[in-house]
Amino acid sequence: MLAKERQVFVPPVLQDLRAGTAELHIALEKRLPFFSDTLDIRGFEKLMQAYYGFYQPLESALQRSDTFPADFDLSPRLKCETLRRDLHAMASSADVLQSLPICQQLPMIDSSAACLGVLYVLEGATLGGQILRREIATRLDLHADNGAAFLDVYGAATGRRWRDFIDYLGVRPMDATERAAVVTAAQTTFSCFERWLERREVLV
Repeated sequence: MLAKERQVFVPPVLQDLRAGTAELHIALEKRLPFFSDTLDIRGFEKLMQAYYGFYQPLESALQRSDTFPADFDLSPRLKCETLRRDLHAMASSADVLQSLPICQQLPMIDSSAACLGVLYVLEGATLGGQILRREIATRLDLHADNGAAFLDVYGAATGRRWRDFIDYLGVRPMDATERAAVVTAAQTTFSCFERWLERREVLV
């Protein structure tokens, strides 16, 4: 007799997030140039400058928000300093970094649910960075010590930190309205990020 297939419980908020962001995620992924034959080191640097222009104000907004969940530690998940070191490693001077355009059209962070929706996108991107890290190392010979640390910012802890975040989402009490707010914030984060990268002319 065949053993019964083990059913894995997926929290409602995660079901909603997957369903609500799948198309946006796929659409953006197709336009990112990481696997483009034309991407060179200069193009990668320009792409990371655009990432910095989005992550810097968004992480600052999360840190400043008085609605950020008090029981969640954001500090070890901030990635801007790693991006800054990468850009320095690729010869972006302090003056260049200071003058980089910064995104002004960010998702609204007006509730704990919105904070978590934004984080879902940022943490998911960090998980996906593992695939990108290998591609960039192979094709451009960029690694953690010469410009690509951002793609492996959590190192060996990447999988565990993603699971910890998903577990946190799953056990946090949320009603349908709060779940909808999480999804809306995640969708808006994807949309704002794509529009920003488009304006910076780094998408394919």
